[in-house]
Amino acid sequence: MDILLVSDVYFPRVNGVSTSIRVFARNLVRLGHRVTLVAPDYGEPDAQRERDSEFSDGFQVLRLPARKIFFDPEDRLFTAAALREGFDQLAGQHWDVVHVNTPFRAHRLAVRLGRALGVPVVETYHTYFEEYVAHYLPWLPSPLLRLVARALSRKLCHEVDHLIVPTAEMTQVLQGYGVCTPSTVLPTGLDLDEFSGGDGARFRADHDIAPDRPMLVTVSRLAIEKNIPFLIDVVQRLLPQVPDLLLVIAGEGPDAQRLHAKVARLGLQQHVHFVGNLDRRSALLDCYRAADAFVFASPTETQGLVLIEAMALGVPIVSTAVMGTATVLRGARSALVSPEDVDAFATQVARVLNDRTLREALAAAGPQDASAWGMDPLMPKLLEVYSTPARSRGQQPESTRRQPQA
Repeated sequence: MDILLVSDVYFPRVNGVSTSIRVFARNLVRLGHRVTLVAPDYGEPDAQRERDSEFSDGFQVLRLPARKIFFDPEDRLFTAAALREGFDQLAGQHWDVVHVNTPFRAHRLAVRLGRALGVPVVETYHTYFEEYVAHYLPWLPSPLLRLVARALSRKLCHEVDHLIVPTAEMTQVLQGYGVCTPSTVLPTGLDLDEFSGGDGARFRADHDIAPDRPMLVTVSRLAIEKNIPFLIDVVQRLLPQVPDLLLVIAGEGPDAQRLHAKVARLGLQQHVHFVGNLDRRSALLDCYRAADAFVFASPTETQGLVLIEAMALGVPIVSTAVMGTATVLRGARSALVSPEDVDAFATQVARVLNDRTLREALAAAGPQDASAWGMDPLMPKLLEVYSTPARSRGQQPESTRRQPQA
């Protein structure tokens, strides 16, 4: 099968969408399919070449010119000229399916190609945009932004043949918007062989952290919607009980300055360390392994991949359980779940730090919990979606037209 993936986001931009694309593309290639990914040019040729070489594993990455977005300079939008040139280049090739992973200009290119070539267009709904937009456009009224996000999501979803949705919870959200496009729940799995090993002692030594110092880790993009200030508040609450507690935050993002300022304002510079993005093949594994507990509190995740990574490496977890994280943690024996309440969350963290037996039990259960998220059972479902014929375009289903508007 000849598969064209299209996305407004990919490495060197580090986030869950980039990881998801890479995992699925690698496994499609392993199954003998030809895969091409269309992604933005970030203007970082050395970083892009290194990432494309490191992560491609047999699939082609076609970089198109893109420009920065004024309110989110980490991300890029394809230029209008790039869309025209990309269409001309790609429309002359054979594709069995077009799979788009983001709803911006990549979506426009994918839909146009699908219609021109008469092939199915599949879209993965990765991001809970209704919960994000107010953070990035704070000068506009939040109710209006939510209304626009719902209407735009409905419009975009009705332009494709099939939706891939990471969790049942997100499917319910889209149904609430009035989306009637056929959908399949298909989470992003994990290449479990990549998440083994790691040396926590090495990480602690590299960062001058005492071997016996109580240490929490979170791995996240530094963005408002990730709720990292909540974790900093948890650390502050725990200090009277655990005076030498340390929180290590691995990741980068647009909220970094605000987070550093909060840490300084609370006088927590000795208790919160920012280590940036880490190499997924080495330092990131070491970072996970160094933790006494992995902590996470994002309320907007559609997948929660970092929770699965922590499980695979045998790191005890304390997390809230909302949307995608609720799906990952349902029935998990490697995690303690807490509401988004500083006192309640701190109590669960204290349990893990103070009870060695509990900590060891959670750690031991992690790899078994993670095994449920391996790629082998997921790939047949993806290929089944790809094989579904394109439905007639140009009109919405009758049931869709009758749906009330958001």
